[in-house]
Amino acid sequence: MKKSVLVLAVTGGLFLAACSSTKPVANTNPSITNGGKLWASIWQQRSAEYKALCYQAYNIAKLRLDEALKNPGQKPLAVVTDIDETVLDNSPYDAMRASANLDFDAKTWKAWTAKAEADTVPGAPAFFKYAASKGVTVFYITNRDEDERAATLKNLQKYNLPNADNEHLQLRQTTSSKESRRLQVLKTHNIVLLCGDNLPDFDMLYENKPAEGKRNDVTVQLREQFGKKFIVLPNPAYGDFESALFNFNYKLTQAQKDSIINSKVKTDKQ
Repeated sequence: MKKSVLVLAVTGGLFLAACSSTKPVANTNPSITNGGKLWASIWQQRSAEYKALCYQAYNIAKLRLDEALKNPGQKPLAVVTDIDETVLDNSPYDAMRASANLDFDAKTWKAWTAKAEADTVPGAPAFFKYAASKGVTVFYITNRDEDERAATLKNLQKYNLPNADNEHLQLRQTTSSKESRRLQVLKTHNIVLLCGDNLPDFDMLYENKPAEGKRNDVTVQLREQFGKKFIVLPNPAYGDFESALFNFNYKLTQAQKDSIINSKVKTDKQ
């Protein structure tokens, strides 16, 4: 009995000593906003549910593509896809910022994309390679900037993704709207599928910073297109859904964002 007490005392002392010598974690009290982003990143990286949703999206995309191939029409067929969180997984960058309780920052973002080290979204490479094998052209329409072109192509080419070249990569130029770039593709191709994680990837009705309620109204209006022509990938970490919550006010502090989230979230009243 005394021996057990002694062992416990020694063990406890070592544990306390270890705790006292451990450096404090920088982010001991993260905000709801960025604490939530860290949860979003680990869900994206570790959960089988995230992978299942991605596979489900691209399985449906393959079914829809096969249907389109039966009646291709006069123009050659094309699939238009976003890149970030649709083809490439940027959760390591999101997690890095969130763990320090920091928001998105253009300088650190470009430092991340310059590495060309992003992994692929589950199911994406197989689907786009399948599309190319059927003679379908893939166009990448992204809101990455022109100075990210070389690294973006390098990252896509790392996984032997089809049409990963300057001709089929359309970056942001003067506007974040993707409508004009989609129309450019339509001049030469019939777009049979649009793949993305953010609703402006699909239709211009989501553009011009619509309010949260308006975005939901448009989604109901376009509901028959989801799973038919629009293939949506999960992204809980960032997107226009977040900006709409904050009425596209990019000057809010973390505390102000947390206050808005608290005011809008549904909670059980007990």
